[in-house]
Amino acid sequence: MKIFSALLLLILSHSAFAANPTILIDTNKGQITLELYPEQAPTTVANFLKYIERDQFKDTVFHRVINGFMIQGGGFLSSGQRADILSPITNESTNGLSNERGTIAMARTNSPHSASRQFFINQKDNGFLDAKGSQWGYAVFGKVTQGLDVVDSIAKVATNSQDKPLQAVIINSIELQK
Repeated sequence: MKIFSALLLLILSHSAFAANPTILIDTNKGQITLELYPEQAPTTVANFLKYIERDQFKDTVFHRVINGFMIQGGGFLSSGQRADILSPITNESTNGLSNERGTIAMARTNSPHSASRQFFINQKDNGFLDAKGSQWGYAVFGKVTQGLDVVDSIAKVATNSQDKPLQAVIINSIELQK
């Protein structure tokens, strides 16, 4: 499987004729389709595809939701348990992609190279999250092509004081479409 992911990424990122991979996030609030950008964010896309290939986003949640900002998920199971992670990846926030409305980016701690599996979808333009000079940003690696209305719907759910939805927003699955 590891060889398959590496081969797939190699083919997708080096073929002038291949389309970027498309993924489908199926949630209990609807579906979101995204195009990934392996040319601009090869390490990030390969990492994300590993989790997809292993079906490790199944039954996770959007655990942090801030209307007018972003929705964050992929790191916690619907039971509330923290999901297992692979090794953190190198930050690719200097790839020329901006945290604009509808883009998907990697969540991380204050340590720039700490992203592993949690991601967020920008609900609005969040250029302040981009890399600037020697300041690391949050690595964008794709963009919503369908389902931005679902992102907006998720962003409007009621949350507690820690931005956690009061009713779980479940990621049923994330699948590679092509």
